[in-house]
This record gives sequence, C-alpha cells and structure tokens, in this order.
Amino acid sequence: MAEFRADVTTHFAAQPLPGWRRAVLKVGSSLLTGHGGLDPIHAEGLARFVTRARAQGREVVLVSSGAVAAGRGRIGNAGNGIVQRQALAALGQASLMGFWQALFDMPVAQVLLTHDDLRNRRRYLNARTALLELLRLGALPIVNENDTVAVDELKLGDNDNLAAAVASLVDADLLLIATDIGGLYSGHPQRDQAARPIERVDAVTPALLAIAGDAGVLGTGGMRTKLDAAAKAATSGIATALFCGRDAAVVSALGESVLHGTLVTTNGNRISARKQWLRHAPASGVLQVDAGARAALLRGASLLPGGVRTVTGDFHRGDVVDVHADNGELLARGQAQYNAGESVRIAGRHSRDIEAVLGFRYDEAMIHRDDLVLLHRMQTPLETTK
Repeated sequence: MAEFRADVTTHFAAQPLPGWRRAVLKVGSSLLTGHGGLDPIHAEGLARFVTRARAQGREVVLVSSGAVAAGRGRIGNAGNGIVQRQALAALGQASLMGFWQALFDMPVAQVLLTHDDLRNRRRYLNARTALLELLRLGALPIVNENDTVAVDELKLGDNDNLAAAVASLVDADLLLIATDIGGLYSGHPQRDQAARPIERVDAVTPALLAIAGDAGVLGTGGMRTKLDAAAKAATSGIATALFCGRDAAVVSALGESVLHGTLVTTNGNRISARKQWLRHAPASGVLQVDAGARAALLRGASLLPGGVRTVTGDFHRGDVVDVHADNGELLARGQAQYNAGESVRIAGRHSRDIEAVLGFRYDEAMIHRDDLVLLHRMQTPLETTK
C-alpha cells in the first residue's frame, strides 16, 4: 500500500480533529527521502503545520524516521545488514537534525530513545522530564529510535509504536501519523476496486489488522504498525489521526483542525503516568496463571504466587513482566516483586510459605495490584515479550 497515490481530499471526507493542546507528530522515511537522500518536498508542509500549531499556543513533539536513509544518501549503498544499518544511522543523524532545523525558526532538539529507556522507570521519568522541559523552553523535540544500538528496533521498524509511547510519555492529547496514503481502506486500494476509505475506527480489531498493508520500500513499518500504535495510544486515552503527508491540502487542513483521513477514537479514559508506563514498557518475562488467578486479576486483585503456573524469562525484581492466561491470552502487565529464580521457586505456593522457601519475603504478592495494569480488553496482541 505504500506507493498508492490517491486524491485523498475526495476519498476521505472532512471531519473535525479532536481538540488538542499537545500532540505527537510521527513522520516516516518515505515522506522524507528522494533522489538518494533527504528531500524537503513533503517535510516543508508538515513544518508549516507545526509552526502554525505553535502560533496557536499548542505544543508538538516530532517523531522522525529517516536517519538510515540520510546516511545512505551520504555514502551510497553500504549494504542492508544490521551492522551496516547501525553505521548508516550514526552517519545520518546529524543530517536529519540539520534537515529539520533548516525548516524551522525555533530550535530543534534531538532525543534518541530505545525500548530500554521505556522499560526502566528512572530513565522513563528522565526522558519525560527532558521532553517537557524542551517544550517549556520553546524548542521542538525531535525523537527517534537510537538505531545505532537498538538492533531489534531496526529490524522491526517501530517508530510508529515509539510515537504512541512518546504520546503517553508526554501526556499528549493527540497522535498524528503522517503516511504516504490517505488513511485506512477496506482493502488494498490498488488491487481492490471496491476498496473504500475507513474514516473512523472505534476499535482496532483483528479484521482491521488483516486488511492493513505491508511495509513500503524505504520505510520499515506499514499500516499494521500504525494501527498497533493507534490502539496503544487509545488505551492511554489518546486519539490517533492517520493522514497523507504527501497531500499539501490535507496537511494544511490540519491547521484548521480538519482531518481528511482516518481517526482512531478513544474511550476518553486517561490513566495515570505510572499505568501508562506499564502499558508501554517492554516485558522481560511472562507469568502464566490459572483460571482462579485470572478471575482475581479481573476483579482488581494482586497476583499471588498460588495462582502462577509457569515462569519464563530472565528478569529482576522491579522488572516489567506480562501475565498470560493458560490459553496464552495477555491479561496484564506489572512489576515483579521477585526475580525470575525466586518466582520459579514460589510459583504455586501459598503466600505464607514464601519466607520458608526463600528465607525472606518482600511481599505476599508476586505483582501487587498497585504495580499492575490490565490489558485483557485490548483488541490486539500489542504487548509481547521481546
């Protein structure tokens, strides 16, 4: 779907954007590259939108891909292996920042993140503090994955999901994802003549994911990752707008709070920053629980060791772990009170036996309810153990 060029102003009817004060705008590689390097033809319109939003008293955090493509533009074809792409990312970061700075009067600031930064609570809070301070100073934070060291992220092309995590991190009201097509269609618009635009999504379902397109040539994420990101943002009470960043009229309309694209809505419930962190922090292990523990968790209880059947992964006390039901259903995510080895030893035991088994006891629960967030109502398997 990445090369489809639709007149999106006619395919996607106008609809109002949700009201917002702070937004995260994600821009992918396919909108920034051309002729072997970075090309401002589409970025200029997006920069005008950001500048206009700032003049309206709004704040924007930019999540930008393009470092690898920029590096390739500087030295040519260096190969496409992981090591080569790490080197290209390092070569391209400076060019990418210079590219964006040339389009803005305001100072831009580079912020490189990895999933490890989102997993570790202290680093998560440090990143949040830095981003909010940059906004306070009137700078434009430009976030990218640290591709030079984040091997898994390079392979997965996760900047869409990174943008959702950043939206949660900074308490954004809206996630804007610029794509190279008009939005979500009911089928592949090039192959299916009956394909119609989907202008509103109230829940990201497996059926929607099934019709999502694959990755483009330059970018590494496709429409599926954008829907995954939108579903993650929705769980934090953040709506997502998918729109064509190649269409100047569509981008300009955003400045009037008008969307020609797909709006993924939210139930409006905002959760605490700690719960948001738990939702998006990558898990280091899995605790599989029985039916009794599943029912207790859904009632809001802590996870006691008696209901834990198996323990997988290598995690430390305080690390984030996923909680699965017997059938593999993702139920919850939380911070482990005991490390992996200790958890194996007390799994299936009564809480009163913990001290006898381990020689000490931190807590009667393996995950306390205050350190746990339920995920079972999510429509897609968005959070998986790496």
